[in-house]
Amino acid sequence: MIAIPLPFVVALLLAILAGVLFFRREETTPSAFVFIALCALTTTVVGLRWSFDYSLFRLIQPILASCIPVTAWYCFSSAHQRYKLRIWHFLPPIFVTLASFTYPFWRPPLDPMLTLLYVGYGIALIRSSFKTSNLPEQVRLSDIDSALKAERSAGAMLLMSAMIDGALAVDFSFFAGEHALIILSIGHAVLLPVLAISVIMMNLSIAPHVSEASDQSEETTSAEQSKDKPQHPLTDDEVKDIVHKIDVLLSTKEVFLDPDLTLDRLARKACIPARQISAAINQVYGRNISQVVNEYRIERAKTLLLTTNKAITQIYMDSGFQTKSNFHREFSRVTQQTPSAFRRANMKS
Repeated sequence: MIAIPLPFVVALLLAILAGVLFFRREETTPSAFVFIALCALTTTVVGLRWSFDYSLFRLIQPILASCIPVTAWYCFSSAHQRYKLRIWHFLPPIFVTLASFTYPFWRPPLDPMLTLLYVGYGIALIRSSFKTSNLPEQVRLSDIDSALKAERSAGAMLLMSAMIDGALAVDFSFFAGEHALIILSIGHAVLLPVLAISVIMMNLSIAPHVSEASDQSEETTSAEQSKDKPQHPLTDDEVKDIVHKIDVLLSTKEVFLDPDLTLDRLARKACIPARQISAAINQVYGRNISQVVNEYRIERAKTLLLTTNKAITQIYMDSGFQTKSNFHREFSRVTQQTPSAFRRANMKS
């Protein structure tokens, strides 16, 4: 009996979360609002279908379910680069809609198709998060690690949805669907909230768009270069040239002090395609661009810790970090000490 209202409780929480995002009206969260509202609607329909078994809800549920992985993919792809959803992504929801409205005259195997859809997008998200040459270009460099974890989590949740469909198939085959409501309730209580949180984490990591004329001209130059240059492995000379330009931007122009610095902004400033920057930095340093930029920030923070009496909160802001948690994580990674311990140890010596 406890499992029956659970989808409605989850739907209510998701609706509240969607409402908060809507009223905040931040530049980077519209897609997250749409996704969470979709999750809230889907969970509501699931609860209504299994509580009252109206034919309308049986019709709508697969349509909404087919939209979730596509919308999730769009939310994460937009963080990688300014992304317009290609038309073929609309084909699965359109097909499911046609199949639902023409039932029972046409009965394609919708359940296996939905399972494959979730598996396909889940694997695609996980693969994308592990590509070192495909870092999220629109995400703040200090937040890239968190954004990639959110992307992997979303991919895992889509795969979990496929597992739920498999569990339902087994239940209907061997137990006449006796445990279907419990499986769905528990599954949606975990699946959609975690998926929604992952999308929010990614969207909140996206830096606001900069619309200055100079940046727009730089963006055009970079985009043209990206289209014109063939995608081939970088030569040693090209790698050295790219790394030198990035080093000049970081050490001389100190662009690392911008807390909203993203790979996309760095690429526009350097007039070098973002993927080439990622590839060159990984090849030379053995680390991604986020870690390299944060190392410059940590060096600035170390100087401020030793030469000023500023509070640590002020120091991390003056070093280009946006959050204290990111600052402490990166400081510990680079120095194997906390900022306070570093200051105490070096002041004594």
